Amino acid sequence: QVQLVESGGGLVQAGGSLRLSCAASGGTFTSYTMGWFRQTPGKEREFVVAISWSGASTYYGNSVKGRFTISRDNAKNTVDLQMNSLKPEDTAVYYCAASRVFVSGSSADFGSWGQGTQVTVSS
Repeated sequence: QVQLVESGGGLVQAGGSLRLSCAASGGTFTSYTMGWFRQTPGKEREFVVAISWSGASTYYGNSVKGRFTISRDNAKNTVDLQMNSLKPEDTAVYYCAASRVFVSGSSADFGSWGQGTQVTVSS
């Protein structure tokens, strides 16, 4: 199983930007579709975005299309999430995840998870 560590969360004002990064180790990075999910207290984990092993295909959740961009660097075993035009409703713990069987945005497709990083957007 690949191990994942997120970084880059923090506090930002509405309309601002943040960049999250996820570093992978312990597995063959190119074997995995990589994704980002987010979760707020009392709610289910929400799919944000995923990227195929090559980076050629990306899949965005409706709530972040046009504002967030995912990218990966297979030489560095990292995946980044650039978040622009942030809104207070983007406030959540963001999780990096890895999937070997990606089909859709279901969290069940992802077998490895990071510990999460808090993103807080103030109004």
